[in-house]
Amino acid sequence: MHGKRVTVMGLGHFGGGVAAARWLARRGARVTVTDRAEETALADSLAALRDVPIDTLALGGHREEHFRRADLVVVNPAVRPGNPWVRIAEEAGAWVTSEIELLLTQCPAPVVGVTGTNGKSTTAAMIAAMLRVAGRRVWLGGNIGVSLLEQLDAMRGDDRVVLELSSFQLARLGPAVSMPEVAVVTGCSPNHLDWHPDYAHYIAAKQRILTGQSTDSAAILNTSDAEVSTWRPTVRGRLVPCALAEEVPPLSVPGKHNRTNAACAMAAAMAAGCPPAAARRALASFRPLPGRLEQIAEIAGRCIYNDTAATTPESTIAALETMDDPLWLLAGGADKGVPFDRLAETIARRCRGVAFFGSVGDRLLESLAATEAHLPATGVETMSESLDWCWRRSDPGHAILLSPACASTDQFRNYRDRGEKFAAMVGRLSPVASQE
Repeated sequence: MHGKRVTVMGLGHFGGGVAAARWLARRGARVTVTDRAEETALADSLAALRDVPIDTLALGGHREEHFRRADLVVVNPAVRPGNPWVRIAEEAGAWVTSEIELLLTQCPAPVVGVTGTNGKSTTAAMIAAMLRVAGRRVWLGGNIGVSLLEQLDAMRGDDRVVLELSSFQLARLGPAVSMPEVAVVTGCSPNHLDWHPDYAHYIAAKQRILTGQSTDSAAILNTSDAEVSTWRPTVRGRLVPCALAEEVPPLSVPGKHNRTNAACAMAAAMAAGCPPAAARRALASFRPLPGRLEQIAEIAGRCIYNDTAATTPESTIAALETMDDPLWLLAGGADKGVPFDRLAETIARRCRGVAFFGSVGDRLLESLAATEAHLPATGVETMSESLDWCWRRSDPGHAILLSPACASTDQFRNYRDRGEKFAAMVGRLSPVASQE
């Protein structure tokens, strides 16, 4: 990399752009960081680059010379297919890559990769927990929010790396990149159709984790998922069945979907060298990840849950099917172009009322109206208004659930920011609720 002209396209807030810029600069590359956002919006990421010799910061928009003259362009996963700036770089002969591709090509330790429309983070975290109990040193990263590029020098060959991999990350990988030695697919349903040209493109991106494996690799498919059950012919390595239901111990994370995640995770951990007894011990003590059906408060007899990581209809459906209390739902956000029919039917069956917020609120209201349900429902602009609406109508013994089913980017920096803002709003609720 020494002396190479490198453009990091999209600094972002999740650490991948920062890690790539730091890693490349410290190997002697001449790094340009370019992002459409202004400096004030990227303050947290820019602070992490203060001690790094970055050649050029080009914020507030991209410039052609930073792509036409680059030897290497590292593209943020959010950059859409067919981006004109990426095309300029490709036509000029640059190697176009990504932070996750750099990691996979350099990683000295065996990798367990997890993808799927829902359940990726929980499954990846379960696998990491099991391998740690088995005595392995484990590095957990990828789409779960941690870049591991800067930890490469500390990794050893007998470590294990567990990566959550999104469709965006998989779609960007070149044909020569070796896929993880153990691959897990938790499920597949329409998602991110505002980014992928169509569902077939999304499926192909997810299947990349299987089609790029070697013949001595292991693959775990959640065959209870209708789509994934048809993917057996795409497996290049050894197909490993999920753990049996009786092998999974009682879990502190609620829901049938999490028992399925645990069964996939257990099979993957054992394929990566974890003894069954260690796997069961780890699962028995596993705790929910933040923002995933997380109870954050009990106020005036009402339990309030933060499920901000539910960014698809399927994940919200799973949450609704898990909850037993009379339920008031907050849902909405940015439109990803996916259907809401099944979600609307589940809301009609499981909820006392629902407040839709954000840019997709009208679509959600229309889908619910098509079910001919008669539960109280409204569409508001902000999450704060939706919380206030649910709070004022709920009774002691009821639950209030934020499970958006949509992306957060219409009003928030990301889903974590949405969850933090929700927790702050809940903290300001009065213990005395007024019912309308």
